[in-house]
Amino acid sequence: MDDDLQLDVTGPVLVVGGYGTVGGELARLAAASWPLVLTGRTPERGRGLADEVGAEVRRWDLADPEPFSAKVRAVISAVNDPADRVLSAALRGGVPYVDITRWTARMQRALAVAAVDPPKAPVLLSSSWMGGVSALVGAALAAELGGASEAQVAIRYDLKDRAGADSVEFMDRLGLDYEVTESGERRMVMPLSGAGFVEIGGHRTKVARIDTPEQFTLPLVLGLDTAVTRIGFSANASTSSLLALKRTGFFRWGRGARFEKVRRAMLYAPGEGGCALLRIDVRGRGGERRTAVVRDDAGQAHLTAVGGLLGLRRVLGADGAVAPDGVAFPEMTPVPEGVVGALEKAGVEVEVS
Repeated sequence: MDDDLQLDVTGPVLVVGGYGTVGGELARLAAASWPLVLTGRTPERGRGLADEVGAEVRRWDLADPEPFSAKVRAVISAVNDPADRVLSAALRGGVPYVDITRWTARMQRALAVAAVDPPKAPVLLSSSWMGGVSALVGAALAAELGGASEAQVAIRYDLKDRAGADSVEFMDRLGLDYEVTESGERRMVMPLSGAGFVEIGGHRTKVARIDTPEQFTLPLVLGLDTAVTRIGFSANASTSSLLALKRTGFFRWGRGARFEKVRRAMLYAPGEGGCALLRIDVRGRGGERRTAVVRDDAGQAHLTAVGGLLGLRRVLGADGAVAPDGVAFPEMTPVPEGVVGALEKAGVEVEVS
């Protein structure tokens, strides 16, 4: 029996993974606007949060074949959905859907799933860095310039920040080459290549390439000739150590299940809280430039949740937002009050120069 999500325009918003690291932040933000149902593998873990925000909590383990059913006004996935259960249920039920957790290959798979079962409601694939924030800001800067030819995203990953277990999934793909657009050409590149230093919010940060969805979507949507995303840790020595490990070939020969625990022990060591920082540089067709530095002192989980909240508003038509039925990316669905204003309203600092 398939999972069964049915559209109820007066019903709750379903947050899948709703009491995880990102899901909990999203629940606190979204509860001010809609009733919520929070799901996960172990509802007991979520009861305190559910009581806090006035939500219902239920079990939906995406690794368990037991079917799930609910009547909801929208669904947002804050947990990896490798078998596309949440997406497929939303498509069958005509339920507005937002996803903030897919890496590029899985987002491309979602596009194929949606092509087989065309959506009857908005489907927002908002997995570019921080729940679509990088793509939204990049699109806003491009609009200021009247069009753009290049976007560069630089991420400073705070080692002291909280992080959910799924956050490792992006980092765990460091042995797989991926496709980018540079100078108008598509080509394959290695993760952690192109290392260099970038000033991010007053921090000289060593960064290197990472596979993120905005490098796939921004050239398609904005017609960019080049889109590059690089990431570095808050401690440059940690980035250098990761680059040294990459030079040994570990991320290629150590990809299998045998070394999974070793990889995750190296890449997943969450702290108690830190600051999310990213820099987006956009160059216009005439050579003019705009730069935005995004800072969230509440951390990357909060910033990702803010991106998810903005996505929910757009698929639900809140605050004058309009998201047509069908598949869209963040940069295709403008925020009515403006991206910078919406982020600042949520407590995120944005400095544009």
